[in-house]
Amino acid sequence: MNQVQFKQKHLLGLAELSKEEIELILSTAVPMKQIFTRSVKKVPVLRGKTVVNLFYEPSTRTRTSFEIAAKRLSADVINVTPSTSSISKGESLVDTAKTLEAMNSDIIVVRHKASGAPHFLARRASSPIINGGDGFHEHPSQALLDLFTIKEKKGDIKDLKIAIVGDILHSRVSRSDIIGIHKLGGEVRVVGPPTLIPKDIEKLGCSVYHRLEDALEGIDVIYCLRIQTERQTHKLFPSVTEYTRLYAINEARLKLAKKDAIVMHPGPMNRGIELSADVAYSDRSTITEQVTNGIAIRMAIFFLLLGGGRSVQEITD
Repeated sequence: MNQVQFKQKHLLGLAELSKEEIELILSTAVPMKQIFTRSVKKVPVLRGKTVVNLFYEPSTRTRTSFEIAAKRLSADVINVTPSTSSISKGESLVDTAKTLEAMNSDIIVVRHKASGAPHFLARRASSPIINGGDGFHEHPSQALLDLFTIKEKKGDIKDLKIAIVGDILHSRVSRSDIIGIHKLGGEVRVVGPPTLIPKDIEKLGCSVYHRLEDALEGIDVIYCLRIQTERQTHKLFPSVTEYTRLYAINEARLKLAKKDAIVMHPGPMNRGIELSADVAYSDRSTITEQVTNGIAIRMAIFFLLLGGGRSVQEITD
């Protein structure tokens, strides 16, 4: 195996990555996932390193996944939240990061409600920064685990037809997924009420549908998004009942896609709203597999940013 090289200092978004860099992360995650099958699910590659999760927004899957990923690489982990830190006293993002760096942290994972916050921090901090989700902008590690899951199920992303359904307007996940799928040669259709589709989203390389049944024809992957009511400043559709009637993926609508189409969701899921329970827990659903794959992808990200240029084979043999 060739020496693993990753030229990026930070992971801020898929927009900054080339196709080859995305593929490198995905291929690195394969042996990382194989570590899960060992009796001791740990390798010493990041022993002595400290990872800080700096989360200004609530999270279960992303923060916990980053924590487990770091610990499986033998790094120490510190979780920082606004309510239990000087952030609650008005300390700025930069000052908080500088304080953490002064404590010899090696990498900082940042989730923030402001789009561009990780980029802002990356220009001012000496430590590598990982974007754990910023405003309506990007969520790169989620998109990478989605791409990894699709490749596991379908073998390749090139020429696949993928429908992203729901609250596109408020979804940083959808933006990163669209960018990544497009770079790897897939076709993306976004579908939802006109009020939940961003203006000019076609510029990212996708097509727009407002009628779900039309969008599902010939689809290989259906990606459902959560309705993010907490980010909506005013009502953007008549009711949840109306949304479910028009856009929820149920057994009848799943039949409109290809027979081997898979169903994905980034979580947390509003069961019965974006997805019917029979679809969410069917063998066509990859929701729990996405969570597992998130650990492998985040292990790969840590390794490529902090692994010192070592090969994957060197640490997994």
